[in-house]
Amino acid sequence: MPRRVSLFPLWPIGVAVLVVMAAAPLIAIMTSFRAIDVSLWAHLIHHVLPGYASETVLLLGIVLVLTLLLGVGLAWLTTAYTFPGVRLFRWALVLPLAIPAYVLAFVYLAWFDVTGSVTAWARTAGVVLPEIRNRWGAAVTLALAFYPYVYLPARLAFASTGARALEVGQTLGLTRRAAFWQVVLPLARPAIVGGAALVGFETLADFGLVSLFGIDTLSVGIYKAWYGLFSLPTAMQIAAVLALTAMLLLALEQWARRAARYTTPGRGAALTPQPLSPLLAPVASVLCTAVLLVAWAAPLVQLVSWAWLEGQAFLTLRYASFFGHSLLLGTSGALVTAVLALFLAYAQRRSRHPTMGWAVRVALLGYALPGAVLAVGVVAVVSALDRLWIAAAKLANLPATPVLAGTIAALLAAYTVRFLVVAFQPIHAALMRITPSMDEAAQSLGASPLQVLTRVHWPLVRPALAGAAAFVFIDIVKELPITLMTRPFGWETLATRIFELTNDGRWEAAALPALAVTLAGLLPTLLLARTDPTHTTPRNSPC
Repeated sequence: MPRRVSLFPLWPIGVAVLVVMAAAPLIAIMTSFRAIDVSLWAHLIHHVLPGYASETVLLLGIVLVLTLLLGVGLAWLTTAYTFPGVRLFRWALVLPLAIPAYVLAFVYLAWFDVTGSVTAWARTAGVVLPEIRNRWGAAVTLALAFYPYVYLPARLAFASTGARALEVGQTLGLTRRAAFWQVVLPLARPAIVGGAALVGFETLADFGLVSLFGIDTLSVGIYKAWYGLFSLPTAMQIAAVLALTAMLLLALEQWARRAARYTTPGRGAALTPQPLSPLLAPVASVLCTAVLLVAWAAPLVQLVSWAWLEGQAFLTLRYASFFGHSLLLGTSGALVTAVLALFLAYAQRRSRHPTMGWAVRVALLGYALPGAVLAVGVVAVVSALDRLWIAAAKLANLPATPVLAGTIAALLAAYTVRFLVVAFQPIHAALMRITPSMDEAAQSLGASPLQVLTRVHWPLVRPALAGAAAFVFIDIVKELPITLMTRPFGWETLATRIFELTNDGRWEAAALPALAVTLAGLLPTLLLARTDPTHTTPRNSPC
């Protein structure tokens, strides 16, 4: 009888491949400094790069402050107090996640720019509105788009802290407000820091919004160096600066939660909301309504209005290809990423060796890298592989043509590196709920590792796998810089079409693809929002 080959040696090999996929773009970017255009870099250092870096840091700082104020404040308000509409606001305040930041940006510009509709109306009323196309306008828009990343984990932490945390503070003579600052907030710090880190990564990665607002961040600098200066090495070197900034943010996030253990003083009952005073209750309702209206409802209504009134004029047969390309990339990317995430989670489950833990961390590092950085890195790696292939083909007298550059395969590889952590987390959480005794029982009956996976784990992990694929699908459909920089020649997706139309100021024409992308992200956002926060963990956590 033929010997049955154990699958266990394949797990480290597969994980090593994923580690190489994740690390190769970053290594290619860092090694680009071997060849520097001295004259070009002298110009960049003296006239361009300091501005890119300072704009990036300032924008990042402002967005973090605003999202922390909004996210933590709204989370505590809706968790610790009752007021009219609070049950609706608790889940509805997550809905701005459904609208991509670059979509929110062009709607605001159509309203508040110099020639915007709201600005023109205010001008007729004798009111001069502040200029929006600047750093503060971009920061406020990003904060309204990203605050749910802080709101959701903060609300989870506050809801699960329990009444005893406040009781301990009150027994020490603290008021409810003082107990929040001195007891509850420190206990929630790990969750809040994790959410703030996500906001930081998203801000560094943003390309569409900052380009519309005319903010020259490092992401925009990468694009200009590539398509304006036609210098891929220069774009790679600017990408290295941005990558180091992202790694610094990740290191700060890890340091802020270093080896600390946060426990509540006993499980006890859940936090009981207290009614606000008759004077403050309407203020809280108005505040939550205003945030929800500005960040989600009003932009969505504007998109629907534009699409209904103007969309038919722009709806041509070309849109079938835009929808088709987005659907193809989203579906294939989601399937590939979800399967690889399942493999990675299962490999980590089988091996408790510290090396496997570090390997998984490296494989999931892609989410911390901005999309523009990954795009440049993937193009560099693909170009190097094509050069090797061409050299080998010439030696073998085969057709010497590139086989990877500008292909869907390269685009899917970039998506996989970027969104692997999105799929990994729910799948890993589902595997963690499968007790080792179930594995032992199956193995005692003679099941192989593959049979344990297919007959025991698969039925239990399948719902998480489907959810992970859905989240990756939405992220790919909304993703802009990777698609814009690595797509096959002539390919257009909904996201790239929005970028091209909004760059020309054609807001009404961009409404139709923008509405499609927004509605695509609405269903999973609704499912996430309606989930009981005491049983929800924020996705995309970098840890």
